[in-house]
Amino acid sequence: MNSNKLFYILVGIIVIAVFITIVLILRNIGGGGSTPVKLQFWGVFDDRNAFDKVISDFKTQNSNVDIEYRMFTFEQYEQGFVNALAAGVGPDILMIHNTWLPKHGDKFAPLPTDIPDDKNPFTLQSFRDQFVDVTYQDLVRDSQIYGMPLYVDTLGLYYNKDLFNSAGITRPPQTWGEVNADVRLLTKLDQSGNITQSGFSLGTARNINRSTDILMDMMIQSGVQMTSADQHSATFGAGIDGQYVGEIAVQYYTDFANPRNPNYSWNDSQHYSVDAFTEGTLAMMVGYAHQSQIVRSKAPRLNFAVAPMPQSSLADIRNFANYWAVAVTSKSAHPIEAWKFVNYLASREGVTTYLNATKRPSARRDLIDLQRNDPDLGVFAVQALSARSWYQADNTAIETIFADMIDDINFNRLPIRDAVSRAESRVTVLMQR
Repeated sequence: MNSNKLFYILVGIIVIAVFITIVLILRNIGGGGSTPVKLQFWGVFDDRNAFDKVISDFKTQNSNVDIEYRMFTFEQYEQGFVNALAAGVGPDILMIHNTWLPKHGDKFAPLPTDIPDDKNPFTLQSFRDQFVDVTYQDLVRDSQIYGMPLYVDTLGLYYNKDLFNSAGITRPPQTWGEVNADVRLLTKLDQSGNITQSGFSLGTARNINRSTDILMDMMIQSGVQMTSADQHSATFGAGIDGQYVGEIAVQYYTDFANPRNPNYSWNDSQHYSVDAFTEGTLAMMVGYAHQSQIVRSKAPRLNFAVAPMPQSSLADIRNFANYWAVAVTSKSAHPIEAWKFVNYLASREGVTTYLNATKRPSARRDLIDLQRNDPDLGVFAVQALSARSWYQADNTAIETIFADMIDDINFNRLPIRDAVSRAESRVTVLMQR
């Protein structure tokens, strides 16, 4: 082989090598890296339709990343992901309840301070600026972000407009004082003292949807300090300025199930609150935003509306937050790619797709005004701005403790002060484990 032929062969090899290198570089730049990455995303309540489009949109910018979403039932979800992570087969990304950082914080990886090529970066300041206040309290620990909120739900007042019209009530109550007056007009008893029409489903624990959330909301509205500042003990039974406001809130709540009280309108023999409302025998109930779809599916002809949650003071509005956020697990083999997706999902572009699919109230401030006039979401979207939560060491256990406290009072097992003190002690034990 002569030298000229060898020269041309070498030049050809070099040209081909350079071409292949350029192609690989361009693929890396455009696709976020050539190494294929597969992420497992677990959630609850939302089916795949809630995320299909946002996953597809993310993949157009990150062609090497595949995301598989799996929906679990609520009953199997929490223990399921805990067991999976312990076995080393858990997800990269998962939905977390807003109260879970105290209980599961060690299972989540905080947002890295610098993610290469992230087009939707978040800092502590941008998080504060873009999301409603309660999300910072719930999802940030030690100046690190552990989750991104997609929505924030709060409790609203569902009311039967026909029953209000028949009672001559022109608008829903705005304060608990107004609730008292309306309940007495709306509740009807037969000659034996049985409730035939209920003014409000309050007072009991087991047949009211989210009864313990309602009670916690009342306590927070009243100014109760639910825990000590160091979060080592529960303090909702403590006095404030000489008043035991926690006891007063519990007393007020349970009075609606007390036949000797003028507010009596509910008891343990009533149908489940959502069922009673759809049946047309309940004038007012408290519920989250998703209840609108449930009520309409059960009673398409029911003439109802949703109003803001009644308040202790219109000068200091406080609402109870309950929502799910998105986090990256500490066991993920691909935390950078996982966080890039979470950041995109929580961005204005990504979360708009999610909110349109799920009909949930926004956690992003810049989308609240777009939902403000929505007949189903408007109340809840605006209330997210005044949403509050509290440090719960174990939200499931605390729900049981509060339900037991309500029952202890209603069934005359304990007086108010003792029931509140017992619940406070049980929550403190959870916090000190």
